Amino acid sequence: MRTILVTGFEPFGGEATNPSWDAVQQLDGWQPDDETLVHARQLPCVFEQSLAVLTAELTALDPVLVLAIGQAGGRTCFSLEKVAINYNDARIADNQGQQPLATATADDGPAAYFSSLPLKHLVQQLRQHGIPAEVSFSAGTFVCNHVFYGLMHALKAKPQVRAGFIHIPYSPAQAARLQSASMSTELVVAALKICIEISLLQQPDILLATGQLD
Repeated sequence: MRTILVTGFEPFGGEATNPSWDAVQQLDGWQPDDETLVHARQLPCVFEQSLAVLTAELTALDPVLVLAIGQAGGRTCFSLEKVAINYNDARIADNQGQQPLATATADDGPAAYFSSLPLKHLVQQLRQHGIPAEVSFSAGTFVCNHVFYGLMHALKAKPQVRAGFIHIPYSPAQAARLQSASMSTELVVAALKICIEISLLQQPDILLATGQLD
């Protein structure tokens, strides 16, 4: 049986919930086909600890596909991240009070990694299903980017494994309180299923204008 690893985060920044985990946990045990099983895991919103948990799961599950999901309050779309940078610069402390400033995730790593997901194909399919989606070129400099970079660094010798990071907006309950954009858990789950099914096909990405002018 092939395995897929999908991760979400615990709540952070004073929030009671994290929409990434609310959605991801609903995928645990889902089978996109008869030969593939999804495993959902929660990551701590803590710099070093998040990568320790992720690395252990990569070793235990040996997945063919990895999707890491995180909350990005203020985003209006399902945001597929293109670039992970080797740089930590925390505007706020993580859940253990750590606040690294201008540090590297991997001292021996390159400046950046690109997602290996077929991002443009995913955006096209998501939009055709009525789900607002975009390719994002900044995953920030907090724990989400730290996990994204650490994930791609851990898989650098396994190019056959597709992997990447996706940011999602606030949940409707959060957005109502914070007066911001939102996306329901049901829509996020539907979007993730589309991403999994397409990414498993291992086709090259398509040509589609998804760049940004600024």
